[in-house]
Amino acid sequence: MRRRLISSTLAVVLVVIAVFGISLVIVETRTIQSSAQDGVQSEAVRLVGVVENRINAKEALDARHLDPLISNGRFAVVRVPGHPEVRLGDRPHGAAISSTQSGDSGETVTVEEARSKVSQQIGRTLLVILAVALLAVLAAVALAVRQARRLASPLTDLAETAERLGSGDPRPRHRRYGVPELDRIADVLDASAERIGRMLTAERRLAADASHQLRTPLTALSMRLEEIVATAQDKEAVKEEATIALGQVERLTDVVQRLLTNSRDPRSGSAVDFDLDEVIRQQVEEWRPAYQSEGRSLVFSGTRSLRAVGTPGAVAQVLATLIENSLMHGAGTVALHTRVTGNQAVVEVSDDGPGVPPDLGARVFERAVSGRNSTGLGLAVARDLAEADGGRLELLQQRPPVFALFLAQEIVPRRPPEQIIA
Repeated sequence: MRRRLISSTLAVVLVVIAVFGISLVIVETRTIQSSAQDGVQSEAVRLVGVVENRINAKEALDARHLDPLISNGRFAVVRVPGHPEVRLGDRPHGAAISSTQSGDSGETVTVEEARSKVSQQIGRTLLVILAVALLAVLAAVALAVRQARRLASPLTDLAETAERLGSGDPRPRHRRYGVPELDRIADVLDASAERIGRMLTAERRLAADASHQLRTPLTALSMRLEEIVATAQDKEAVKEEATIALGQVERLTDVVQRLLTNSRDPRSGSAVDFDLDEVIRQQVEEWRPAYQSEGRSLVFSGTRSLRAVGTPGAVAQVLATLIENSLMHGAGTVALHTRVTGNQAVVEVSDDGPGVPPDLGARVFERAVSGRNSTGLGLAVARDLAEADGGRLELLQQRPPVFALFLAQEIVPRRPPEQIIA
């Protein structure tokens, strides 16, 4: 491309120089020839006037008196009736430019100038024009190389950016080149890189969230299946455990569906009015066997018959995350306590363990932040689930730990978009 830019620029410059150079040569040649002819004619008119004056003054008309009047390099012949012909200067060799003028007394003056002098002047003018044309060509070459470098280098850089983008490196480069069209392409590539980066981040986040969120219901399901195996002789117990396992499978399906929905549009909530006690009891029943196997207890207290607004599956997942964290990192009895504050229903989860390290504090909800060598995703995902339906998850106390899930008690209707009447 660089070679094509240089070639095209030089071609345009050469055409312009050829057109204007030839025109200038023609004009200058005619101007020099016309100027030489006018000079010879003016010389002849001047000599006719001098001769006329000398005739009227009855002065001598000879070469000695008239020779100083002729310009250097010119030749003149003065003819006066009744007087001998007078020759002034040296006669030129070869072709000459001449002019003959006559006076009132019958005298004639012929002035000649060698055409070679005119040719030399034309030649010098042509050399000047050629020198200027050569300088113009050199300047055009330098400008073409500079412009080609200015355009070709950014295009190469943009091609590398597009190649990096296609190879899975979505980092924007934020380079601009001072050329509006190229800067526009760079803007589009950077915007595309940012969009692809957000998409890749969302995909990685979905994979991390899915792996973490599916672990809890799968663990509970595994425990239920172990209970089924342990009670295989009791058909009623097997039936009960199988029913509970099926319920856990349904909740697992709901978790997967919610993850996929949030990956497409995190703002798409499915909040409904539901019985909060039922969700809490279901979690207590699911996790009680695991706590009993650890010699610990799980209790539910507080205000009963509460109704809250949210997605039951998401609320169950948040509570499951808090209960599992208490099982893994806490100690003693885990208490789920419900209360009402303002127009919100609150579920507090606490235990008798060491709690959250002082250096973490509220940062415990950040992704990849963990004080117990865990993944650091559970609480971050739980907070996202709570906020998706208008609730919030907070750490009320670090030692002993008290986490609180705040849920609205009534559905707030969405305002329809205002219509602008023109």
